Amino acid sequence: MRFSSEATITAPRASLTRGHLVDLAPLRESPAFARMWVGGTITGIGSQMTILAVGLDVYDRTQSTLAVSYVAAFALVPMVVFGLYGGVLADSFDRRIVALLSAIVAWGSTAGLAVYSWSGAEPVLPLYLLITVNTVAATMVGVARQAIVPRLIRRELLPAAGALGGISGGLMLTVGPALAGVLVASVGISWTYTIDTFLFIAAFFGLYTLPSVKPEGEVLKPGLRSVVEGIRFMRVAPNIRASFLLDIFAMTFGNPRVLFPAIGALLIGGGAITVGVLTSAIAVGVLGLGLLSGRLGAVRRQGLGVIAGVVAYGATIIGFGVVLLLAALSGEPVSESWSSVNWPALIAASVLLALSGAADSVSMIYRNTMLQASVPDAMRGRLQGLFTVVVTGGPRVGDLYVGVLSITALLWFPPLLGGLVIVVAAAVILRVQRTLREYDAEDPRP
Repeated sequence: MRFSSEATITAPRASLTRGHLVDLAPLRESPAFARMWVGGTITGIGSQMTILAVGLDVYDRTQSTLAVSYVAAFALVPMVVFGLYGGVLADSFDRRIVALLSAIVAWGSTAGLAVYSWSGAEPVLPLYLLITVNTVAATMVGVARQAIVPRLIRRELLPAAGALGGISGGLMLTVGPALAGVLVASVGISWTYTIDTFLFIAAFFGLYTLPSVKPEGEVLKPGLRSVVEGIRFMRVAPNIRASFLLDIFAMTFGNPRVLFPAIGALLIGGGAITVGVLTSAIAVGVLGLGLLSGRLGAVRRQGLGVIAGVVAYGATIIGFGVVLLLAALSGEPVSESWSSVNWPALIAASVLLALSGAADSVSMIYRNTMLQASVPDAMRGRLQGLFTVVVTGGPRVGDLYVGVLSITALLWFPPLLGGLVIVVAAAVILRVQRTLREYDAEDPRP
């Protein structure tokens, strides 16, 4: 696929003064945004701690990997439903209040996990219920918070805010699980839940100090009609619709995380340590891209930025599949022992996964920026809700795709095929959706 030099992601002349490091202007110019970002990051680290701790807690009680998988499955439908409804509430009421009330519910469920763990009760069902409430409430907080961002900073700073969001996500995914592992091993699961309960206070600091953020424009009463209006808006928003489609393809066909345990046991070796390395590699890529995102804010052709990020993501997933294929063809004996690791394959796979995380961050930054800049404020919460459904639902459908194809026992096949599907889909959308190719950040249109 080629991009013409005129239509590529070239920065305007003014951007030449920008550095490569992350643009901190949103934090400097908007103390409210800075407080919300800091509070959200600290809270997110705690949430990742709890997610890992719940998985370990369930496994400790049941000794069943299938029971652990139910943690995500149990929350999927409620998360989709309340992701949509959270967007409706964000377009109907003061978004600060919606975020605060949702945060209170999330905090209460975290405290409930701690209390239940300290009680010594054995049944697993309360864990499923509490983590589902926690996930649903956190989803609603995220929807409201994303709808608030464009009201706190200048439109020109939205890409920088997206990059800061990438840094926040990278910190959550690297620090949270690592800290949880240390805490569970040293002080136990009950204390891990308890520590997260106190970390969650940071969310209230970030949200309580916000100004009132009531939706602007026509406001509908919360209900089914409001949800339908949000879905109908997609018909007249070809750029947003195309960006959602790109993300669905990327997250459905390019998410190899389900393969990591088998890769660590059968293909590369190293067992659980390899699984941890491969998982962390993605987060490192996300964090690294965020730190080196200074020039991204100068890009005008943000639709092409989404396309380029998705194509690069697909290419790295293809490369990951090729590495697995070469490891399979090498015939080197491996085991779950760290001493038998296929080091060249592990290093190459980790680098490619890090690059995939960076590429996904590029598309995420521009996708979020386009949504926040071009969608009317009165509709922004519902579109964020729809986007949340895409972001949360895609990877879970992707897990099913990988799981079905892995029946062939060819671990390299799902990522290789999936990466090709992503690249082809991006090429088709680039050709068909002319408005996405021509999207101009200085004249944002949905």
